[in-house]
Amino acid sequence: MKRSVIAATVLCTLAAATYFTHANKAIADTSAALSPVLPKDIPNPKKVSLDALQHSFDVFSWQSFIALNWPATADGNPDTSKQIGQVGDMVVWQHYKESRDIFLPQGKTPPAWGQANPPPRECQAPDGAIVLNQVGKTPNVLDESGEPFQTGPLIDQNGLYTRFEILTNKTMFDYIVSNQLYSQEGQAKFATDANFPMTNQSLNKDGAIMIKAAWKVMGEGDDSSNFYTTDAYVYDNPHENAGVKAHCALQKVGLVGFHIGTKVENTPQWVWSTFEHINNVPTQGQPLTKTHYNYYNPKCTDCTVNTPPPRPWNPSNTDTPPSQVMRVIPIDDATKALNAQFHDSLQAAVPNSVWLNYELVSTQWPTNAQSTTDPTGAPAPKFLANTTLETYIQGEVKQTSSSCINCHNNATMTTGEFSDFTYLLQRAQAKGESNE
Repeated sequence: MKRSVIAATVLCTLAAATYFTHANKAIADTSAALSPVLPKDIPNPKKVSLDALQHSFDVFSWQSFIALNWPATADGNPDTSKQIGQVGDMVVWQHYKESRDIFLPQGKTPPAWGQANPPPRECQAPDGAIVLNQVGKTPNVLDESGEPFQTGPLIDQNGLYTRFEILTNKTMFDYIVSNQLYSQEGQAKFATDANFPMTNQSLNKDGAIMIKAAWKVMGEGDDSSNFYTTDAYVYDNPHENAGVKAHCALQKVGLVGFHIGTKVENTPQWVWSTFEHINNVPTQGQPLTKTHYNYYNPKCTDCTVNTPPPRPWNPSNTDTPPSQVMRVIPIDDATKALNAQFHDSLQAAVPNSVWLNYELVSTQWPTNAQSTTDPTGAPAPKFLANTTLETYIQGEVKQTSSSCINCHNNATMTTGEFSDFTYLLQRAQAKGESNE
């Protein structure tokens, strides 16, 4: 579909009161103000066009990124005595509930919010410690039989596997627990489609939020001062694939990919915001601007690009050939300009803030959210990929390239019921069953 046709579709949809009919919505904030408060709605564009709407959703993404990465108090709330970028305790989203603490062996009830499961015994870690036990954004990436698209682990330039985690905010967690969707029996009893809560601006309530984070182990050639880092127990999970031996070690890891899914009012398909470290990869067809990338070797002239590493896949192998990754769809100029605005604000608040090393790739949103014929809501942009999370399915080929909304539209529970654009509910186990 041509851009002008999409724009016309958006105009018609807005005329039918899709998004911006509330009198109390704010005009899109181009000053890139920094706030610890999560946005509850999409800023109203000054004019209605596809580009203006994209800008509004991108502002929402940056506002979310800032609030989620604000230093947190011990209870997980933003510490308003501090500014984003100041050195301190964990940030807000790190107090969210990690998926391994929700979908437990034998379909057990997860611990309450603020409490965590004991870590794997191999880690010998204190309760509540950060444990990274996935080598893909799905838990079974080492077993290709469970993957619908080309996939595989992501190997950094030191030959080390990138680690991943998925977390939910309290709104999403409470919905799962109150409806017993953490077990197969609970899902069968629920017997209908999932429908996670949306944001509610008038009541000042957050909607469901899901975070996907990608981390690389700090190693040779990595300047940890350029990353948001944390100490985590990096766990090789023997249940991910045959031949993987249980192993756990405390490592310093740096954030390289950050994906936010937010259930926003009047946007039932969610808003999908994706950020990356600025040194991850170069862009195809553009000059190389750096001598060192996290996932690209400028000196390798015959390396195959954007292809999963050869098997066998085993995270305990510390000498795996590095991945050679390039961005397929460039970050557009308008998004680059918005990134610069927020970087200026971050620099003014805390000079040389670590968050200056992160950039918005884009935001995917439904242009026709209330469509009665298209459950995806005709997303824009059509394709969106994070090079750390959708490494091997970048591009613009329908049904094979990454599109958050289109892909997640296929997500179901273990019962086959629609799971509201999240695959997390497929992790539920049956009573008496254990994958651990």
